[in-house]
Amino acid sequence: MAFKSGFISIIGRPNVGKSTLMNNLIGEKIAIMSDKPQTTRNKIHAVYTNEEEEVQMVFLDTPGIHKPKNKLGEFMVKEAKSSFRDVDVILYVVDESKSIGKGDSFIIESLRSAKVDIILIINKIDKLNDEELFKLIKKYDNLDLFKEIIPISALNGKNTTRVLQVLKSYLKQGPMYFPSNMITDQPERVLISELIREKVLRYTEKEVPHGIAVEIEKIKKRQEKDIIDVSAVIYCERNSHKGIIIGKNGRKLKGIGKAAREDIEALFNTKVNLQVWVKVKENWRDKSNFIKNFGYESK
Repeated sequence: MAFKSGFISIIGRPNVGKSTLMNNLIGEKIAIMSDKPQTTRNKIHAVYTNEEEEVQMVFLDTPGIHKPKNKLGEFMVKEAKSSFRDVDVILYVVDESKSIGKGDSFIIESLRSAKVDIILIINKIDKLNDEELFKLIKKYDNLDLFKEIIPISALNGKNTTRVLQVLKSYLKQGPMYFPSNMITDQPERVLISELIREKVLRYTEKEVPHGIAVEIEKIKKRQEKDIIDVSAVIYCERNSHKGIIIGKNGRKLKGIGKAAREDIEALFNTKVNLQVWVKVKENWRDKSNFIKNFGYESK
């Protein structure tokens, strides 16, 4: 059997479960997850390798395609659309919405110019009964765009192995692009900053919008002990947001730090000493230099 490999882009509207699906397929938490839209800001490469089945899949988890409201939003949409190119397969993820809205219609029309196979993933099917799911599949099938339509629940892991099986059938013979034990090409700083940002989104709920960025100032491994020292700064756009993130007597910030530390330790399999501060950079999402400094720039 010849070894198969390829690059697979995961696209869709914000909050349809793209990152949850990718993490499930990889079996590790690479992309952050939140019930808030536009959580993913950059293209994240995750690698699935199964040497027994002789296959390697490189997934690109992209920002949700939406109407941008600032320079950061423009960057995110540009990143997502660029993933239409230079891939072997596109996974287009939609949710349980019973109608095809304006956002999906826009993406669908954009996809018609794609020159690779497109597989539709209908996520969150646990929220649909059989009749509703059948009607939804038929609606998308009538568009005559998708090679396959796979209903799943990424959160529950339902039918996700089917996704891997189908993807393999569309890949061609190719090399192993990354070592078999590698699960992402993202630098440690990016992974750690994203895990911290996820916890800010979760702990602040709707109190703080997406004007949050995390900068890792230091990562240093202690030679005498199996422990990593990490210093991070959470940037927000207003002083009022800073107070919300810190919380009364610093309790919320302590909770953010504790939850982030646990995820970082699990990902890197080592003890972590995490120090987190909060600073204000007003309206940074509309300032190109700040966007670039925080790592949001096209490669």
